[in-house]
Amino acid sequence: MSDNYQIDKLDKKILTALMDNARVAYAELGKRFDVSAGTIHVRVEKMKQAGIIEGTKVKVNAKSLGYDVCCFVGINLKSAGYYHQVVDMLNQIDEVVEAYYTTGQYSIFVKLMTQSIEKLQWVLIDKIQSIEQVQSTETLISLQNPISRDVNP
Repeated sequence: MSDNYQIDKLDKKILTALMDNARVAYAELGKRFDVSAGTIHVRVEKMKQAGIIEGTKVKVNAKSLGYDVCCFVGINLKSAGYYHQVVDMLNQIDEVVEAYYTTGQYSIFVKLMTQSIEKLQWVLIDKIQSIEQVQSTETLISLQNPISRDVNP
């Protein structure tokens, strides 16, 4: 499939419906959009092949699992050349749930989820700040997440 696959109105409707409920039956979507279940299947497969749909997954409520502290850590490296090495080390830290290579003040910006402030302190001191290639960090604790959504197809 071409990397230039252009989605149309039906594809957008399918994506929106699947983003809302990835388990919805193709037959139900077909009825909703006045096309056959086979058409829905073909469209979904084309979007998978084009890399638009990368898979499906269960969305977990972190707070329900006891992860009450969400924070963001800006990381400055001693040298830009350490980037890949540090990312590999950060990937080994379970509490790091997202990482970004950024421009501006920080080399790497990560999102952490922990069960408590004490656990956050431990992760910062014993895991992240103990990485030899890390020069400094700045931590921002999230008080609330009022907007959380995927892009609108």
